[in-house]
Amino acid sequence: MPIFEYKCGKCGQEFEELVFGEDTPACPKCGSTKTSKLMSRCRAKSGGDGGGDDFGGLSSGGGGGGCSSCSGGSCSTCGH
Repeated sequence: MPIFEYKCGKCGQEFEELVFGEDTPACPKCGSTKTSKLMSRCRAKSGGDGGGDDFGGLSSGGGGGGCSSCSGGSCSTCGH
């Protein structure tokens, strides 16, 4: 279940929300539904012996998606 970042077009409040389907959440500060999804950076564990992290939506290991919420193909979260 993806958690997305949003910004309210009325008051400017930034917030995170667990969203199912194409629902548009209301702003928790002012209640406006004029919210827009922000571009979030995905975090993926990279392979290899270093055990470091990659940021920016691409995993260096195999697999179909660009981030943990991707199932492959076109992703509205990371654009891959």
